[in-house]
Amino acid sequence: MKTFLDDNGGLHWEIYYWIGHQATLDKKACSAIHAVNLRNYLGAECRTIREEMGDESEEFSQVFDNEISYIEGGSASGFYTVEDTQYITRLYRIYGKKNIRLEPMPLKASSLDPRFVYLLDNGLEIYIWRGSQATLSGTTKARLFAEKINKNERKGKAEIILPTDEQETPEFWEVLGGQPEEIKPCVPDDFQTPKPKLYKVGLGLGYLELPQINYKICVEHKKRPKVDLIPEMRLLQSLLDTKSVYILDCHTDVFIWIGRKSSRLVRAAALKLGQELCGMLHRPKHSVVIRNLEGTECQVFKSKFRNWDDVLKVDYTRNAESVAQPSNLSGKVKKDAEKKDQMKADLTALFLPRQPPMAVSEAEQLMEEWNEDLDGMEGFVLEGKKFARLPEEEFGHFHTEDCYVFLCRYWIPVERDDEEEHQKSKKRKVNADGEQDDEDEEEEEKQPEEDFQCVVYFWQGREASNMGWLTFTFSLQKKFESLFPGKLEVVRMTQQQENAKFLSHFKRKFIIHKGKRKTRDVGLQPSLYHVRTNGSALCTRCIQVNTDCSLLNSEFCFILKVPFESIDNQGIVYTWVGRAADPDEAKLAEEIMNHMFDDTYSKQVINEGEEPENFFWVGIGGQKPYDEDAEYMKYSRLFRCSNEKGYFSVSEKCSDFCQDDLADDDIMLLDNGKEVYMWVGTQTSQVEIKLSLKACQVYIQHMRAKDSEHPRKLRLVRKGNEPHAFTRCFHAWGAFRKPPS
Repeated sequence: MKTFLDDNGGLHWEIYYWIGHQATLDKKACSAIHAVNLRNYLGAECRTIREEMGDESEEFSQVFDNEISYIEGGSASGFYTVEDTQYITRLYRIYGKKNIRLEPMPLKASSLDPRFVYLLDNGLEIYIWRGSQATLSGTTKARLFAEKINKNERKGKAEIILPTDEQETPEFWEVLGGQPEEIKPCVPDDFQTPKPKLYKVGLGLGYLELPQINYKICVEHKKRPKVDLIPEMRLLQSLLDTKSVYILDCHTDVFIWIGRKSSRLVRAAALKLGQELCGMLHRPKHSVVIRNLEGTECQVFKSKFRNWDDVLKVDYTRNAESVAQPSNLSGKVKKDAEKKDQMKADLTALFLPRQPPMAVSEAEQLMEEWNEDLDGMEGFVLEGKKFARLPEEEFGHFHTEDCYVFLCRYWIPVERDDEEEHQKSKKRKVNADGEQDDEDEEEEEKQPEEDFQCVVYFWQGREASNMGWLTFTFSLQKKFESLFPGKLEVVRMTQQQENAKFLSHFKRKFIIHKGKRKTRDVGLQPSLYHVRTNGSALCTRCIQVNTDCSLLNSEFCFILKVPFESIDNQGIVYTWVGRAADPDEAKLAEEIMNHMFDDTYSKQVINEGEEPENFFWVGIGGQKPYDEDAEYMKYSRLFRCSNEKGYFSVSEKCSDFCQDDLADDDIMLLDNGKEVYMWVGTQTSQVEIKLSLKACQVYIQHMRAKDSEHPRKLRLVRKGNEPHAFTRCFHAWGAFRKPPS
């Protein structure tokens, strides 16, 4: 805090808060809060000033006489920090006919047997390896078990990989220590795993008790009379008491189960006993002690117990009639189905604010930076079955039935480390005249200061065939890859869904014509072009629309070409400027007109209301009513409602959306400031329609509370029956795109 007196003798303050590079989030917030509290305590009218390390203002530096030094160190954050979970890599052999069982194996390739299925748990990568002689049912059980591990223990972050015999990846063999020459049977035919032993840890009179629990129960055998009861070893979840601690000895693994209401002393004793148990008794080297807290048990531990979180069984011997009969199994299936119907929904996008439009200055700065990095651009257009070079005078002209390819070369500056630059500055020699030594100059000239990257943009019109993309991938792309190995990136785009960096190279003169390139100037029909900016000056396009007066709008600019009937390639071109159009956009429309047409056409800029009757209204097809405002541009938003993620979610399209963003198999919500249209595609499911209707109602209620001056009304519209209030929110609305051949 800096205090000073003004001319009248009053106290004034300057309050700064300084943030170091390595400061934690809680310290950043506290410094800002305390700075504001200090200002309020003093009753100061000044604002608090944020200063960051290495970017201090001159006023802040003058407080310390421009002598600021930094000291390393500081206290730790007050927040709890979450460390990444460390996973132990394990290899399990899958066996068992009725219930799935896992046998831990040594982590090496020689443990693989072609008769079995193996599960390799490598943390966030779970491999299911199926031997050449293994059954398909074992693979299915192992995959379901891996899904359980991923869902309950890895929070869905793990990737499940299913390599088969002789199709393994190098990463798989790297985990197992290398690929063997041959995979041979290694498990004895009479192999039997020892029965698990369950111990209960307790406190006696001054000593620990470890009694073994007998979990033999008498069950009816299916193949014998009901009176013949046979004792079987069955571990059940009901054997575990929440007030106790248990040790489950499975020979290869030792599990310690800790009840939530157990005492702390018994817990510590159980952990110590588990470690000593592995040390005293003979156990394999790959055996481990695994701690399980009640409610967070690992999936391997649950598999030791009968019917604990088991996968629903499927009996393939039952017919349709027996399945239709009511039974306990059918009731269980019905309950599981009801639980699955309670899907989660993500409606976050509906409550986020509308994306603000980009300032013109920011867009121009981006455009300038991207064009500075551009070293050169070559264009190609598909003519027949080959790509021909596009003349430079046609750059910026695109056609809805053509495909274009642009090869752009960008400079990339080479980043040097500060330490390396410092060492080089020490080695520089200076002669008596104060000039740098010639040897150093030659050495610096040899050092590359810039590198380059090539990006190929493939542009496809709405009415163009996919053959253009196939022709490109099998011809031109291979040539580019051979010329620029390792430095080539391919970006595929469709009409009105272009990359912003690609649009910047045409400096807002991006023109889309109807039809094919060769037939653009053929014919004597008038043509109308609409100039429009969607959310950013980078997204400015001049697109040919239907020659209809009803498409005019007082807040936009249009270009109308009226050819002479008797003379080819001659006529008059008008730039129509609406009375509420932006002056910069009007100037741009005039530049586009001069760029589009040569001197054979007479050019004229006319304002709304000054149209000549003889050519303009006749060329546009007669005078009709049209929109006089474009308020919808300030509110228009497009949302997509879909189940493609496995659950219902709503996502928002960018402000530069187009007609092709309307997905035929989903529901789209369009907000124009007055109405919220629920657009239904032809392939939409009934479930999506019901959920989207609820989401639309939620959005309308939210906007009513947030923007009470503009209450929205719900409107339902089906594909192909869109009203004018809906279509005008899209630039150059036309017929829906047919699937390309």
